[in-house]
Parts: sequence; C-alpha cells; structure tokens
Amino acid sequence: MLSLTAATTSRCVSKDQPTHRELPAEKLWSFFTAQRLALVEYVGERCATQTQTGDTARGNCDLDTLLDPNVLTIGFARRFATYKRANLLLSEPERLKRLLLDEHRPVQLLVAGKAHPNDGYGKDLIQQMTRFLSQPDLRGRAVFLEDYDMVLGQHLVAGVDVWLNTPLRPNEACGTSGMKVLVNGGLNVSILDGWWDEAVDFSEPDQSRPGWIVGSRDGGSFDELYRRDSASLLGVLEQQVVPEFYDRAEDGIPHRWVERIRESMSRLTPQFSATHMLHQYIDEAYLPAARAYAQRSADGARIATDLLEWDAGVTTHWNHLRIGQVHTTTEGDRQRVNVECWLDDLPAGGVRVELFAESASGESQEVLVLEQTRELPGAVNGFVFSGTVPQGRPVSDFTVRIIPHHPAAFVPIEDQRILWEH
Repeated sequence: MLSLTAATTSRCVSKDQPTHRELPAEKLWSFFTAQRLALVEYVGERCATQTQTGDTARGNCDLDTLLDPNVLTIGFARRFATYKRANLLLSEPERLKRLLLDEHRPVQLLVAGKAHPNDGYGKDLIQQMTRFLSQPDLRGRAVFLEDYDMVLGQHLVAGVDVWLNTPLRPNEACGTSGMKVLVNGGLNVSILDGWWDEAVDFSEPDQSRPGWIVGSRDGGSFDELYRRDSASLLGVLEQQVVPEFYDRAEDGIPHRWVERIRESMSRLTPQFSATHMLHQYIDEAYLPAARAYAQRSADGARIATDLLEWDAGVTTHWNHLRIGQVHTTTEGDRQRVNVECWLDDLPAGGVRVELFAESASGESQEVLVLEQTRELPGAVNGFVFSGTVPQGRPVSDFTVRIIPHHPAAFVPIEDQRILWEH
C-alpha cells in the first residue's frame, strides 16, 4: 500500500523534501487515485472471504458488481454506539440512493463497524445499515464490510476520499479515526466535535477549510439535532463534496479538491499526528515529571520530605479551616474584595485563597488568586485576603474557595481538596 508517512509532520520532513503544498497536482492526484484503487482491490479480497463465511446477500458484497476505483469513495467505520449516530446518513434513504446512483456523479459508500455485545441499540443500527446497503439496486455503490478490525481500518483510512463522522455533539471525546485519513489525503466531513472542532475554524470561508462541517455549534434536543444534522449532512454531500470532486479541469484533475487536500495535509497532519502527540507527552508530561522527581530527590530528598510534612499538616487541619465574611468595596471602575479566613494552625502559605467564576454566557472560567493583606485583630491565625475583580465581570459571578498550596506540589493532581464559601 502506498503511503505518505515520511511527510507526516514538520519534524519528519527533510530540508530538501518538497512539502505537500509544493508537490505538483498531477503527482498528488495520481497518488490519491492509486490509494483508492488499492482500497477497491482490498475490498474485493475482503468480500471474497466474507461471502464464503457468511450471508452472501448481506452488505452487498457481490464480487460481480463491486466498486469502481474512479468513483468518489466515502468511508464510515467505527463502533456502532448510540451517540455516534450511524443512522444519520439514512434519515432520507431515497435521497441517499439518488446520491449514490447518480449517473454522471456517482458515489460509493463503504461501511464497517461493530456494536458492543450488550448494546442492543448499536446492533439495531447495524441492522438498519445492512438492510439499506443490501438493496439490489445499490450493488456496486454500497458495501457493508463485516468483522471490522485494525487491518480493515488501516485500508479504509488510507484509501477513502471522504471520512464521515456524525456524533451527537458534544459526546465525541476525540474521533481519532478522522485524524488517520489526513496523511493519506482523505478529507473529513464531520460534526463540529472532538478533534474536528479544534481543527477547523467555523468562521473561515468554506473554500479555505481543510474539509467540511456538518451542522453547527447550536444546541437543542436529540430529535432537533438529528433533523438539523441529517439535513446538513446530505446537503453538504450533494452541494459541496460531490460537485467539487467531479469538477475536473482539462487535465482531468479536480484542482479545488486537490488544493483542499493540500490544506488538510499541510495544516492538520503536523498538528494531529502520533509524532506530535508523542512530543507533547515528552515535552509537557514526561520531562516535567522527570525534572520534578530530580528536584524532590536532591539534597537527601529535602523537598519530598517538606511535601510530606505539608501534606500531613493540611490533612490534620483542613476540617478546621473557615471562610468568614466577604466585604466588597468600589475602587473606581473595579470591585475590591476582602475575605476573612481562619486557617487553624496552618501557615498562610500552606493554602491559596481564590475567587472562582464558572464559565457562563460565553465567558471563560476564571480564577483570581487573593493576597494575604493583614491579620484579623484578636484572632488566632486569622487573616484577610484581598484582590480586585477586573472590569467587565460582576463580583456576583465569583465564589471564594481555599485550596491546598505548596510551591513544589501539583494541585489538584496531588491534592483535590477544596473548601468553598457557604
């Protein structure tokens, strides 16, 4: 199978190697066509096995009327879980059939996947899909591939032109299968969820995007979202994806399509790749953890010993901490907040007093650290902590809280305790 994995990320490309943006359109299109042909040939091998071991009618795995390597190929393969909405594509079956069977601009659909053994609804989704794909008039245009596994997944992400992703937003944790098509030149048609929501700028003009967006970020009930998203999906395929794939110049190349692939491979592949992920883990997790371990172990584990003593003190005194009155005064166009706190026998530096505001009305979550400004008269280990709320957000958005604090501790990873203002 062909591969462009040598150019997966900017870290892997040599100075003399052309980037995806510099490769001639003819070379890129020839590569994509070869990938599609390899997938069609593999599907033929897979279907030969499938028809020997199962129901030859199920899934339209008919070797006499199999796929065409010159037709726009759409892939949908994943676990058939409820929130992934595999049946979104089947919301208007006749409309989908017209799309697949168009005489001048045909589409072929490859579907694969499994349901959890205890997921009855997931199994129902597979039955719905196989019933639709098994219709005799769809032979050569739609196939359901059984026994979905990593090998089949590898071939699909390497050879499809378009990868569909239709989860119920915001339930998609990531959606990694869509990332895997990037390096091979596949384009994504996806709900704005998981990595796709991070990758695509919704305000960007459609012609500049590295793929297509289904639906929007608007909320609604399950049924409302299903109706809106299914209409959007079929509309995107009919009005944007299919016309662009078959919009060929005199040289036979769909240049707008190739340019969109260039954008996808150049912009997204370096960002959403295993290499990038590995370096993120190394730079942001493993190396900081190694440095922290070295610091805690130095000088006879002085810092580690100090952390143990700090943690023991927090554990002993935590239930005796108390937040008192909160006083707010106006200073020009800002609000000054003074909070009374009693820390039992903990030193003031052993905790942090904060103002916390949850995200609301489009505003982001916000945390303001208050400073110890003075002792409370007549109190034992009682202090006033003060801070200023920035202009533009009311004090009523904020709640006082106390959390453990030590310069060398990782909070909240190493200590999740929080004392909230009542």
